[in-house]
Amino acid sequence: MNEKNGTSQLTSPENHFDIRLSPTTRGARLARLLAVEWLRPRRDIPYAVTEAAAQIVAELTANAATHGRVAGRDFRLSLLANPGLLRIEVSDTRGDELPEPHAGRGLLLVEELADRWGVAPGPVPRKTVWAELDHPAGG
Repeated sequence: MNEKNGTSQLTSPENHFDIRLSPTTRGARLARLLAVEWLRPRRDIPYAVTEAAAQIVAELTANAATHGRVAGRDFRLSLLANPGLLRIEVSDTRGDELPEPHAGRGLLLVEELADRWGVAPGPVPRKTVWAELDHPAGG
């Protein structure tokens, strides 16, 4: 993880999932489905963490499609699985609109489910909203 801006660095492909999707309700729904499909066969991540991650992905990508939408620009979903940690990142191109803690029901849900979450601005015009879920290493 890049401590300066809170975004992950690429690691091995089997531990990292990354996709760009259209900022629409369909794109947000697809992001959740793809995240679940990527997480499902991972025996090192407990089922409860996978379920929480699915909810977090749904909320963050819905926010990207609703509040982070810029015509012609995609949002990015990244998942990074390390021993004992799952990191979710959703980047959009509305860096001028940073979410505020307790700014809505969706972010309250993210705060409740995640062990940590935050926002990393940049590079312009982007922002990344990230959430981390701790779990026992090895499932």
